Amino acid sequence: MKKSEKSILKVEKLCKNYGDIKASDNLSFEAKSGEIIALLGPNGAGKSTLMNMIAGYLAPTSGKIKVLGKDIADFPIFAKENIGFLPEGSPLYADLSVKRFLCYMAELRGLKKDAVQKVAEIANVTNVMAQKVDTLSKGYQRRVGFAQSILSNPPLLLLDEPTDGLDPNQKDYIRQLIKQMAKDKTIIISTHLLEEAETVCNRIIVLDKGKIKADGDLQTLLKQIKAKTIAEAFRKLTAKENTDE
Repeated sequence: MKKSEKSILKVEKLCKNYGDIKASDNLSFEAKSGEIIALLGPNGAGKSTLMNMIAGYLAPTSGKIKVLGKDIADFPIFAKENIGFLPEGSPLYADLSVKRFLCYMAELRGLKKDAVQKVAEIANVTNVMAQKVDTLSKGYQRRVGFAQSILSNPPLLLLDEPTDGLDPNQKDYIRQLIKQMAKDKTIIISTHLLEEAETVCNRIIVLDKGKIKADGDLQTLLKQIKAKTIAEAFRKLTAKENTDE
């Protein structure tokens, strides 16, 4: 199997229930190295729930998640060693300096200190390393969160709204960076930005009410759904069921 065809993630009949609410409803898909996958869907579609289950923060009600062929329920440490995760909202330690925060996260992963300097340069946060996290702008906090997610150079990278709070120049920088990193990774991006899905990702999975409504590259989706734009396709896939809410 070629490197570009290597299976990194496999989700099998994944369900997450909260009482009668099905946040994830029988989800199945496989992701290979080199893919940048956009998770699209309206609010409450189940995007963050899926991300959190893959990262090991939430236990599924049923189904399996495999990272590099190993079930994360049976090999949780192995999975976490091979996953980088930027959660929604950039949860950080507010009272630590950026440098101390990144050093602490590196220590937890058993990494050398030079890994911190490397990711700080990649994420463009070297100029705020001495500042406390709670003094940073939302955009800088997002970039610090992004830096911690790539500390171990993981083969699977989960990014929940990675460009949230960034200015246009920062957005463009992070998007180009994601494209470069995808050469030897699988990157899954949860986003509300249709432009981001269209310009950055080579595969799109549309979720609605916990179910996969479409899965494929943009041109294939447009052809199947008989839409001219990604916005039109999104509306056709999700608007009908949401109008009665």
